[in-house]
Amino acid sequence: MARIKPQALLNQSKKKKGPSRISISTIVVCNLVVAVVVLSLVTTYRHWSQRSRNTLETQSQRFEDTNAVSQQKNYDLPGYADISTSKGLITVELFKDASPEAVDKFLDLCKKDHFKGMPFHRVIKNYLVQAGHSSSSIPIEEWTAKGKLRGRLDTSPKHEAFMLGTPKNKGNNKDFELLITTAPIPDLNYQLIVFGRVLKGEDVVQEIEEVDTDEHFQPKSQIGIISIVLKREL
Repeated sequence: MARIKPQALLNQSKKKKGPSRISISTIVVCNLVVAVVVLSLVTTYRHWSQRSRNTLETQSQRFEDTNAVSQQKNYDLPGYADISTSKGLITVELFKDASPEAVDKFLDLCKKDHFKGMPFHRVIKNYLVQAGHSSSSIPIEEWTAKGKLRGRLDTSPKHEAFMLGTPKNKGNNKDFELLITTAPIPDLNYQLIVFGRVLKGEDVVQEIEEVDTDEHFQPKSQIGIISIVLKREL
């Protein structure tokens, strides 16, 4: 049997222990796979990112459209009213933004002639004049007591003299009444919804305020609203 020389054994051992070489084609394939995976991730990220932006833009556009419609609606609504009374004309500005619900109800009732012929059934000097088809649900004693306390309380700007409002406890259209203050009444904040103010005709309001009344603050002579004309501009 032929003996293998030591040098040949050493060469064979080195060949077995040495690492096998990776072919260039394998390296190229691996790089391509990695590139495809990275490209896929980038594409997916861009897709969802763009989708999120589109969703936000759509929601923002809807919000802007809703605001635009609301603003256009408020712009189209009349902002003023001429209240013709048996004592003269009173022009009021309506707070469409501050009291939209009360203004909407007022405008709707004006179109139905709800206030036509409505009498001023309560007149309290240096306090308010009130028009309505029914007697007030607020007791006389409470009105007068509040009048005495008025000077001790802080004044709310929206409840100054010559403000137009309606009682909060009047829940339906039939009982919707009109109040015009003739002095600051901060203590009626929780009872009165202010939705306008007198621009012209303060002297007419004061003339109504000066009529003779009985012990229930009801005018002795008939006085009331003849008609209301709505206007978009003065």
